[in-house]
Amino acid sequence: MSSRVLDTLLPLLRHEPARRRVRATLAGEIVVDSTEAVLVWEPQRALPTYAVPRDHGRGELLPAPPTTAPAGPLGFLHPNGQTVLDPSVPFSVHTAEGEPLSLRAAGETRHGVGFRPADPDLEGLVLLDSAGLDAWFEEDDPVLGHARDPFSRLDILPSSRTVRIALDGVLVAESARPQLVFESPILPVRAYLPPEDIRVPLTPSGTRSHCPRKGEAAYWSLDLNGRIVHDLAWSYENPRREAAPLAGLICFFDERVDASLDGESSPRPHTPWA
Repeated sequence: MSSRVLDTLLPLLRHEPARRRVRATLAGEIVVDSTEAVLVWEPQRALPTYAVPRDHGRGELLPAPPTTAPAGPLGFLHPNGQTVLDPSVPFSVHTAEGEPLSLRAAGETRHGVGFRPADPDLEGLVLLDSAGLDAWFEEDDPVLGHARDPFSRLDILPSSRTVRIALDGVLVAESARPQLVFESPILPVRAYLPPEDIRVPLTPSGTRSHCPRKGEAAYWSLDLNGRIVHDLAWSYENPRREAAPLAGLICFFDERVDASLDGESSPRPHTPWA
């Protein structure tokens, strides 16, 4: 019986050599510098974490103090029935056996930013929290948000299909010239639209997020007949190289609007933003 790739791989502890120099800084000092970094996916984790040999870090690794488990459900339920741990789930939540660690370096102690897995195939490696250190680099290229997944790709395809976005019965946008973004099998197809095809006023908010492939996103709120709907859309004003066609285009959260493609309604997807 055939299985979807996501169904087969998601429950597994996986690893793959990064094959590039990986560095990280803390308080202005380089505390990780390795050409033997490994990408590790803990079970149910959607994205990988950097792991490096213990002697490729500068500082002292200590047992981490106990932490309180986050309240409420973690991650989101994918339509295939599996729980997916997305980047909103903190690094301190581990689905593999191992020992949480703190890092003392550069005159600071960062609690719980390391994890020593018990798996024998990962012997000698320490996983490090992307958000727990100040900056990461692959070769000399800054890493934004989290480690890049070498098995996912970013396909940006121009389309002549008509995208319509509505909310509470009000037409928000309509475009026959979207850029359609195909990324992770966990994420829906995203439609990025020219600003000229937006039918209602948008105002910038102070919200920002980061994607290792697309860059820094700025968010927009919607004025719907005097009701402000916060952070309903986003754009990349200065995207990274591989996302250059998205510069200045607007994308709405399909999870929060009524979208259709060529007249066929799209159900609101199940994601962390639903």
